[in-house]
Amino acid sequence: MSSAAGHPLSHDREHRLNSLGYQLPEAPPPAAIYLPFMRTGDQLWVAGQIALKGGALIASGRVGAEVNIETASLCAQQCALNLLAQVKASTGSIDQIVRVVKLNVFVASTADFTSQHLVANGASELFGEVFGAEGAHARSAVGVTSLPLNSPVEIDAIFEVR
Repeated sequence: MSSAAGHPLSHDREHRLNSLGYQLPEAPPPAAIYLPFMRTGDQLWVAGQIALKGGALIASGRVGAEVNIETASLCAQQCALNLLAQVKASTGSIDQIVRVVKLNVFVASTADFTSQHLVANGASELFGEVFGAEGAHARSAVGVTSLPLNSPVEIDAIFEVR
């Protein structure tokens, strides 16, 4: 499949995202002194995105205490949407993504919570639904004691872009 610009593998991914019931948000502004994304060559590194929707966290606290695994997975999904919003802010369109390369998923969790990988699936599944084979990625899922603004999940990513 080719786009109007002649790029192979280009789809109207934002339309696909919407048809799956997701809405691409505006890119959240940085919460401190850093760049929300940095491009080098064909790689776009997107800074950590927390579970903000409409300017507010969709949940707060630690997984295994104040937040259950289902809600945490939805938080990871929102982080993925915010990552895509940053890609759009950088490149003009999520159709510029060639593939999702790597996710680092941080889960604020209790000491005895050991299912960070299942929380991370909320983001991985979204990328698979939207990008198909190009959404498959390397991933780390790490438990931490706390995250900015008391978000239960934060995710950063590396994308290959055109």
